[in-house]
This record gives sequence, structure tokens and C-alpha cells, in this order.
Amino acid sequence: MKHTESLKKNFQFKIVYNKGNSIANRLLVMYRLKNGKDINRLGISVSRKVGNSVVRNRITRLIKESYRLHEEHIQLGWDIVIIARIPSKESDYHEISKALVHLLKKAGLFL
Repeated sequence: MKHTESLKKNFQFKIVYNKGNSIANRLLVMYRLKNGKDINRLGISVSRKVGNSVVRNRITRLIKESYRLHEEHIQLGWDIVIIARIPSKESDYHEISKALVHLLKKAGLFL
């Protein structure tokens, strides 16, 4: 991903949770917070409630790939945390991608 770094540390996620705005749909929840930089930082969270490690890793890969393919249309300068909800374990790539684009448009980050 050209214009995106990863959020990796717990305190980075907590800052976005506490100070950011949340938007949700049936499959995903998205928190966003301006970071004042010319890049985006992306964090993905999939709880153990969603499924075993194979399922969680699959959902993570689907979200990451969907973000990567739409990255050029996403506004820069944001910290974004995406949380997968339980119904996402039965979803395929197209449903996850559609849900992500829906959240980005709803948040005003999709150009």
C-alpha cells in the first residue's frame, strides 16, 4: 500500500477509539481520526468472537485487499480502524468490499 501505514500498537488503537468518530454497517465498524500527516494509517481488528484463527486471518486479508484496491480513492491524512462484526465470517470478498466502500462514503473519505 503506497500511502498507508499500519497501526500496530494498542495505544494507537485506543487513541482512535477514544477521540475518533465511529460509523457502522452490518459487517464492519469504522473509526476515523485526523492524523495531520499526508498518509493514512490503517488498523484492522477481528475479535475471537468472529471465529477461529483461520477465519479471523481470512477476514483480515479480505479487508486489507479491499482497502488496497480502493486506496487511490481514499482521502489522505486519517487514522482508520476497521472492526469486523460476527456476520462478516459468512461474507465473501465482494460483500466485505461493498461494506468497506459504504463506510468510507458515509464518512466522507471516499473521493
